Amino acid sequence: METIGTWWMWAGFFAIVLVMLAIDLFLVGGGKQHRVSFKEAATWSGIWIAVSFLFAGALWWYLDGSAGREVANEKTLEYVTGYLIEKSLAVDNVFVWLILFSFFAIPLELQKRVLVIGVLGAIVMRTIMVFAGVWLIAKFHWILYLFGAFLLITGVKMWWFADAKPDLANNPLIKWIRKHMKVTDELLGERFFVSREEAGKMVRYATPLFLVLVLVEFSDLIFAVDSIPAIFAITTDPFIVLTSNVFAILGLRAMYFLLADTADRFSLLKYGLAMVLVFIGVKMLLIDIYKIPVLFSLGVVAAIICTSIVLSLRKDARNGKSLDDKAASTDGH
Repeated sequence: METIGTWWMWAGFFAIVLVMLAIDLFLVGGGKQHRVSFKEAATWSGIWIAVSFLFAGALWWYLDGSAGREVANEKTLEYVTGYLIEKSLAVDNVFVWLILFSFFAIPLELQKRVLVIGVLGAIVMRTIMVFAGVWLIAKFHWILYLFGAFLLITGVKMWWFADAKPDLANNPLIKWIRKHMKVTDELLGERFFVSREEAGKMVRYATPLFLVLVLVEFSDLIFAVDSIPAIFAITTDPFIVLTSNVFAILGLRAMYFLLADTADRFSLLKYGLAMVLVFIGVKMLLIDIYKIPVLFSLGVVAAIICTSIVLSLRKDARNGKSLDDKAASTDGH
């Protein structure tokens, strides 16, 4: 498989990831039960984004000196475009987490541990899927058309069901776990399992926090199936695909706590994400007919996401004004 990544570039990348994960695990909140504030989430979101773009700058600087300006511009642009696509699609994952934690009534201070494990699981899953995807594309070029058709259908489906709420009460995975495991009715701190004595022997129970963890990991898997084919429309270089994916994932936990109290303000964002998937699906289907430039793709994705955010905020402002007017009218009577 063709890649710009040398052994020391891979080693450096994984070293950066391990250091940042260690900081996230042991310094942010001290690795203890911790309620992440909006200010803390905003600060760390900024740090994760800054680290991601510092990596892009370092990549450009190295390639400019070793492979030339044209290669440096091309590969760095692919990285930035892939990062933006992955970061955008990750927002939908964050919304699912919000629904999960709300349904199981998990307080903010207990969510940190689930999300840390969820992010670690997502990194492992995506690493495996990236290399598997690159190998498949190298062996069977036509699989790109399957990816394109899948993204196109997924985008249309996301648009169609943008306002639908998942029926967690009847979720087949949860039903299966409850059928095969005993589950406590109450939360027991950050514990996923607890042993209780029944009829003279110890019986192992799962807690609701474990059910949430399973669903978080499952949602990560589902979103990886969507997002990884999307970046293959930009590049098939495993180094670019994996680095842009992992750097987008690393900031997910901070993004979650940043959006936890403001998610309702982005009601139109799902429509924007659906349009992004449709665009990328079309781009992939046309890959052997006309190669849409990466810079154009970056502009389209950025324009769609920014427009959907602005329209969401305007809609939220109008709704808030309408509610205020209605309240004033009621008070006047």
